[in-house]
Amino acid sequence: QVQLVESGGGLVQPGGSLRLSCAASGIAFNIFVMGWYRQAPGKQRELVALIDPGGNTNYADSVKGRFTISRDNGKNTVYLQMNSLKPEDTAVYYCYSRLTVPNWGQGTQVTVSS
Repeated sequence: QVQLVESGGGLVQPGGSLRLSCAASGIAFNIFVMGWYRQAPGKQRELVALIDPGGNTNYADSVKGRFTISRDNGKNTVYLQMNSLKPEDTAVYYCYSRLTVPNWGQGTQVTVSS
């Protein structure tokens, strides 16, 4: 059974940083595409960043240059380093994995506010 457990969310001031972590179990982590999506109140869930087994990355235009996704296959963990945070980054952030079908974590709240 696939389990994705996020951590690292919280309240941060504009311009600040947070690092999200997602620990995966029940999957052959090193062959899965991993990523992060987010959903703000009243909006659809949207892609933030993806990383494939080879380490190739893909980012939403809104986070390019500010967010960095990485993975540690030895720890079955994917990270999202978020810098220069803006109020519009406020959302629930969901960990995502996919080999043939998608799997989702329970989400972690990120709030950017002064």
